[in-house]
Amino acid sequence: MQRNWIGKSIGAEVDFKLVPAEPAPAVVSRGGKQGIENLYETIKVFTTRPDTLFGATFMSLAPEHPMAEKLTVKSQESEVRRFIEKVKKQSRTARTEATLEKEGVFTGSYCINPLTNKKMPIYLANFVLMEYGTGSVMAVPTHDQRDFEFAKKYNLPMAVVITPENSQLRTLPPNVSIGGPNSELMTEAYVDDGIMVNSGPFNGMKNRDAMEAIVEHLEKKGIGKKSISYKLRDWGVSRQRYWGCPIPIIYCDSCGVVPVPDKDLPVILPEDVKFTGEGGSPLAQSDKFIKTKCPKCGKPAKRETDTMDTFVDSSWYFLRYVSPKEDASPFSKDAVKYWMPVDQYIGGVEHAVLHLLYSRFFTKAMRDLELIDFDEPFVNLLTQGMVCKEIMKCEEHGYLLPEEVKDGLCTICGSPVEIGAKEKMSKSKKNIIDPDKIIEKYGADTTRLFSLFAAPPEKDLEWSAEGVEGAYRFLNRVWRLVYEIQGVGSRGLPSNASIGGRGSGETTNSELNYEMHKTIKKVTEDLEKFRFNTAIAALMEYVNFLYKYKDKQSAVSGQRSDFKSAMELLLILLSPFAPHMCEELWHEIGKKENIFKTMWPAYDASALQKEEALVVVQINGKVRGRISVPIDSPQAEVEKIAMSDKKITEWLAGKEIKKMVYVKNKILNVVVG
Repeated sequence: MQRNWIGKSIGAEVDFKLVPAEPAPAVVSRGGKQGIENLYETIKVFTTRPDTLFGATFMSLAPEHPMAEKLTVKSQESEVRRFIEKVKKQSRTARTEATLEKEGVFTGSYCINPLTNKKMPIYLANFVLMEYGTGSVMAVPTHDQRDFEFAKKYNLPMAVVITPENSQLRTLPPNVSIGGPNSELMTEAYVDDGIMVNSGPFNGMKNRDAMEAIVEHLEKKGIGKKSISYKLRDWGVSRQRYWGCPIPIIYCDSCGVVPVPDKDLPVILPEDVKFTGEGGSPLAQSDKFIKTKCPKCGKPAKRETDTMDTFVDSSWYFLRYVSPKEDASPFSKDAVKYWMPVDQYIGGVEHAVLHLLYSRFFTKAMRDLELIDFDEPFVNLLTQGMVCKEIMKCEEHGYLLPEEVKDGLCTICGSPVEIGAKEKMSKSKKNIIDPDKIIEKYGADTTRLFSLFAAPPEKDLEWSAEGVEGAYRFLNRVWRLVYEIQGVGSRGLPSNASIGGRGSGETTNSELNYEMHKTIKKVTEDLEKFRFNTAIAALMEYVNFLYKYKDKQSAVSGQRSDFKSAMELLLILLSPFAPHMCEELWHEIGKKENIFKTMWPAYDASALQKEEALVVVQINGKVRGRISVPIDSPQAEVEKIAMSDKKITEWLAGKEIKKMVYVKNKILNVVVG
């Protein structure tokens, strides 16, 4: 996005010598020959299409070009001036529209095409902008539609230099000029790829191949070079607003523009401003703010009433954050050296070409001023997605809020409601959800958990009432599980209960121990990579396991210490996603300190090596049971364990076993007749 905003173009910079309007004096070179051309000035042109250089027949300059006045001959002065004044009233955006009527004016001057040596008239054109390239464009009317329209309007010469492969236009050999007849037949510019014609030594080449060859030719001749052009949109630094930093400038009739002295900074915004809605800066209505004295001569003067756009501050605020109490300079160099650059930036995609781009420019400028010693402000970037919801629309009342629709009908008029596509939530389309109402009904933790679970953070999130309900049910399952194990009125874990990890007390049950460490590993790694949705999914699996384990092992009475340790782990791992509930349950199980002061658990890799495998037993391809076997057991041992399982033997009663197929640690398939 930043590349598109800046507008990087790769091409060539070419020198076009000017033909003097008045005869130039003869100059004798060392060789004794006249060297009038040495006095000629040049116009530098940037082009992304050096392959069309032989087809350049006139030059177009931006009306704002610094050479425009110098190139205008006396007889054209009034006409050129009128044209420039007219273009000044057109917006930059309008001048780049394809539908803009192409207009221009002849300056009276000429330049020389460096490859054809032909004279080219120089025009000012309304569609050429100073912001792009050098503000001058070599016009190739046969291969650029804007130039084509301009040339037709002002009856300017045209020359074809690229034709389609196998085209009927190429009726003559490549070394024969066919510019006249072909250009006259054209109804629009040919802008696609093709074969080079009317291009001297480059005739017959494919135009894409000719680009590099022509640039090399220009460099050898010393009349051009390979170049990269950047086009950056203008930034509006000052605005007629009350908010924003006052621009510290004073206007004096005697001294002119005078900066506010350092001792009088910062300039404080007044609090008696009236917002009239009539346009202009509200500060302009405050005499208390405007009227001041000139710092130089002491005479009455006026303050600047525009304020700086907020991007000026937001482009370097991170430097101030690391030293907020610094009062001798904008920021402390030592603090900046310690903390910066920022390790991780998280923000919306809407900041990509505004705040993030400005911040990079400010950082590079301060680097060049040797105020800082790093090149980029942010090391890593995560751009979160948007929250989306379907649009609901009534034919009579337009867009509707969710609460204005019931059973597919508009609650205002009772008409059927049209359900549209899911789009980014916006006030204008009313496809918004009031978070206060969701929090009031389900709690902040449910809202938070759903938002993190519904989609990866970098993807758009589709709001779903069913999804919110699902998050709510999950948290309720956690709540019930803790209370079922903890027991109402039985506060606190046994003294020997702890979370498994290196150097900590291990749980005695291998199955439970494995699930605990597996979950620690998954949640920890996913959090580090911002995969919140998959981390929550792992916790949901863990809760499912704990419920089954509780029922299977009678954990409350039989293995209370181990199970309590597993519950403590659950609350710690869940706390980043549901902090309020986890904090309350943490104290309910007897903890005194805040849960966020508890050390994050570490997993033990050795605990992830299973001692047993759960093997699915199929009979003629249908699952009939599951058995636990020692890991990597031979088939004979697995068959023996399966045949001793009561449920399996019931399914095999009265049947003849033909064969058994075993997939190690996974499946035992029994084929019966």
